[in-house]
Amino acid sequence: MAVKLFVGNLPFSVDNAKLSEEFAKFGEVVSANVVMDKNSKRSKGFGFVELATKEAADAAITGMNEQEMGGRKLTVSMAKKQ
Repeated sequence: MAVKLFVGNLPFSVDNAKLSEEFAKFGEVVSANVVMDKNSKRSKGFGFVELATKEAADAAITGMNEQEMGGRKLTVSMAKKQ
């Protein structure tokens, strides 16, 4: 079952492909989505990555949380259920 992660403090230059590429190091990426502002079409600085397994998600949290990307320290955690 796929596990969704929240990725905060993303550099505004990161797109879906780059986000997917960075998290693919930890396992199969099911989806990667940078949240965009509807009006300006600019990144809001956060997104979601869905990984195929819990093990991959745990590895991604350990490996990416507090790591720098484009000069910004990422915040990576399990996405909260809505």
